[in-house]
Amino acid sequence: MLNHHFQATTRTATHGHFAAPRADRLVADDELVVSPETRIGYRVGLLVGQGGFGQVYLATRVGRSSAIPETLCIKVSPHIGGWLREAYFGQLLDDHPRAIRVFDAFPHPQVDGRSTRMLYCLAIEYARHGDLSAFLQRDGRGWTESATRREIAGILQVLGKLHRGQMLHRDLTPLNVFVCDGRRLKLGDFGIVRQQSDQRGITARTMNTLTAPSEIIAGAAPKWQARDDVYQVGQLVGMLIRGDARTRIRTPHVRTLPCSDHLKEIIYRCIGERRKRYESADDLIHALTHPPAPFSAGVLRTLKGVHLAFTGILTKTRNEAARAARRAGAFVHSGPSVRTSVVVRGRPNPTQAAGRDAGLKLMEIRRLREKGHKIILLNETQFWRLAARPSGRR
Repeated sequence: MLNHHFQATTRTATHGHFAAPRADRLVADDELVVSPETRIGYRVGLLVGQGGFGQVYLATRVGRSSAIPETLCIKVSPHIGGWLREAYFGQLLDDHPRAIRVFDAFPHPQVDGRSTRMLYCLAIEYARHGDLSAFLQRDGRGWTESATRREIAGILQVLGKLHRGQMLHRDLTPLNVFVCDGRRLKLGDFGIVRQQSDQRGITARTMNTLTAPSEIIAGAAPKWQARDDVYQVGQLVGMLIRGDARTRIRTPHVRTLPCSDHLKEIIYRCIGERRKRYESADDLIHALTHPPAPFSAGVLRTLKGVHLAFTGILTKTRNEAARAARRAGAFVHSGPSVRTSVVVRGRPNPTQAAGRDAGLKLMEIRRLREKGHKIILLNETQFWRLAARPSGRR
């Protein structure tokens, strides 16, 4: 059975802060928690978030420190496992400008008569505008494409560092991406990050069903891989463009998003068929920052022996075109694959998955080219001229 990981999904503005729904507090309002190592105290205030991890409070530093800001958050959990992981990743990513900083980590004993309960605290960076889900709900507007590309590329820098170390985040939700000053996005909550021992991934038991891939939720893909982190980032991109993080983006929605065909293609590749996704954060960063070369017609002397597929709308039926190709000596396939050497492109279909130059077959051609497969594109005029030649003629 899957153990689903949820955080608070409702927050309301309170004098510029974001109060979580009412709940039993783990620490009292105005309670002072003190780190036994740094000797810094933290005065606990408003409860601003809660979930499976515990609770997050707005807090004020008590005592002098040049390294810890006066206003920050205290994350409190009764679970030592997640606390240890977050403390570790706080140190690992301490100098990263796109990760929420962890300033202090310490246990906090609570004595009640003869019994003592141990809580585990993190002093973390305060994100002035809250998490991305709450921010979009308040703002009600989609982000520009340039801002989306820039900010997601920043988040991917953190994820790329994890992936290069064979670690998977698994919780890249709009509740764990935070909006700081200047609408700058930062990634937080590393409580369920795990290291994979091999490329097969890690068993997926804990997840947020809002942005987890459907294959993982259904159990069809038992191992979480880096491409599943990529799926979650694709959801974030679509949510930013749409300006709404309440529901997931599905593939039929992609072509309606108000952005370029190139960004639509990136989103579709992220959330579409699992084996065709970008394989890591670095691959996705490259796609966001390097627009693909436009499709242009190549040069071919004969169709004899080529493995050929068609895409787009032709002036004749697809069956007529396939018969002509076979007469000219070609092998005809229903769609591009690793065997394909030639694709004949007709007029774009206006209902293509992700825009004029981003139908499913064109996206697959780009993916195959990225992997080093040589595929020549022909326009329809070139095709019919070659198809008219006898199969033995060169």
